[in-house]
Amino acid sequence: MENEDQAMVRAAWLYYMEGLTQDRIADQLGLTRLRVNRLLGEARSSGLVSITINSRLASCLALEQKLREVCGLREAVVVPTPQDLQAIPALLGRAAGEFLSAHLEGSKVRGIGVGWGATLREAIRFVKPGRWPGVRVNSMMGGLTRGLEINTFETASALAARLGAECSYLAAPLYTGTDKSRNTLVSQDVFKEAFDEIAQNDVALLSVGDLSQGSLLIRYGLPRDVTAASLKRAGAVGDIAGQFLDAAGKLVDHPLNKRVMSPALKVLAAIPTVIVASGGPNKAPVIAAVLKARLAAVLVCDEQAAVEALRLFQAK
Repeated sequence: MENEDQAMVRAAWLYYMEGLTQDRIADQLGLTRLRVNRLLGEARSSGLVSITINSRLASCLALEQKLREVCGLREAVVVPTPQDLQAIPALLGRAAGEFLSAHLEGSKVRGIGVGWGATLREAIRFVKPGRWPGVRVNSMMGGLTRGLEINTFETASALAARLGAECSYLAAPLYTGTDKSRNTLVSQDVFKEAFDEIAQNDVALLSVGDLSQGSLLIRYGLPRDVTAASLKRAGAVGDIAGQFLDAAGKLVDHPLNKRVMSPALKVLAAIPTVIVASGGPNKAPVIAAVLKARLAAVLVCDEQAAVEALRLFQAK
């Protein structure tokens, strides 16, 4: 195993640092060209080699500027849309993690609220490790019991561990059985304190979901008495923090919005830096809705989704 690792490191060094061709590396290391190709692939996939392109596409930069000007965003980060749309969460996660790291280093932050989802799970991997004992990470919404991607507790604790920060949870289901049971829960001291803490956050890191079967919330999180079809009939285009919005960015008139264990939209809008990281062509309508509702200060998105969201934002 050690010899295998050494061969990988040597091949990666010769290829990326010294600029040798794979044929020359094969000759120098006494390997076949196919073996060298596989070693280089393993070096990339294992994280041994990380490639940074120190240039941004002009179209993405121009789109970022337009999003700031038209939508009133403080910042926008737009990455090229990959051919494989399955790669979008990883690409956006990296951009969001790097943005959060830079924000932490340049601003005074005491509280960070997080949601859950594939993009946020990826984002945490790219947050710069550090020691921030004065920062408290908290979950912004109740959770589910299935899967790491939809476990708000796992997301919050992973980010806290990455930052060496304190952590607290909104230890409740995402949706209660009825609006009355929600009111009963939030009237208890422990949940009053949790929501008070959320309202004091300086930063929120969230994603959004659509109404397709690609949405983790639609697949796993809706109560048994609620369907995606009923949400569509109410005019919903997607959700943020488990709350469903229409195309204009308003809460839809659906009973589910009265059962959600997450902060009210006015509380969310009052948090100084709300980072929304989400993309893919299916997400454009809900991204536009969030922009219309002025719920995001920072948008991290892929190019195609950002173009369509901007078009929808400007449409009458």
